[in-house]
Amino acid sequence: MKLAGILFGAVALTACSSSPTVVGPAQDSSHALRSHPVHVVNHGWHAGLIIPARHLNREIPELKQGFGPAAYYEIGWGDRAFYQAQHTTADLGLQALFRSKGSVLHVVAIPDSPAKAFNHLDVVSTCLTKQEMASVVEFVANSFVRGHRGSVLPINQGLYGNSRFFAGTGSYSLLNTCNTWIAKGLKSAGLDLSPSLTLTSGSVISAVRSRRQLCTPRPHPTAQ
Repeated sequence: MKLAGILFGAVALTACSSSPTVVGPAQDSSHALRSHPVHVVNHGWHAGLIIPARHLNREIPELKQGFGPAAYYEIGWGDRAFYQAQHTTADLGLQALFRSKGSVLHVVAIPDSPAKAFNHLDVVSTCLTKQEMASVVEFVANSFVRGHRGSVLPINQGLYGNSRFFAGTGSYSLLNTCNTWIAKGLKSAGLDLSPSLTLTSGSVISAVRSRRQLCTPRPHPTAQ
């Protein structure tokens, strides 16, 4: 068990360089409204990316059909065998690092606010423009394997709550891990960070906290 824990830590602490790749955010004007929040939750060894469900539902309508009403989705990416294992082992850790047989996405439907859903964990947020949100949604959508009709491929029940595993693109490795997948999503959203240097869930959280943007205040209605 101790060796398995060390291996799991090594999996979570390494950097990434391959598929799925960063999506460059479209250029916004300097006065573009920031009205689209994204959140990151720290689960310890790995982080989860949380985005409003309505944005991802437009790109992947099967999610709404499968999960029903949801305010947000929490998404994580990882090794197909290790992420879904009921009990992790040293062999599974080594396979994830060096002989991964593919990846999965873990999607959790969240009915209300991320802070309420994960009130015992560290959750940080930043606010994006419309174009930045479109880029992070594109990055996440590109991380799903599609069937011959373009549908995402659910493969198993998830780990907690209303959740499922889906077939993912890319292969997990020593240089392509769960935390750097989050960092690539954040870079797609316009955050000024280097996925190859954002190695731990804590560094992902710190990067968001230090670079966070506040949402643009809504103008008060003019009295008539």
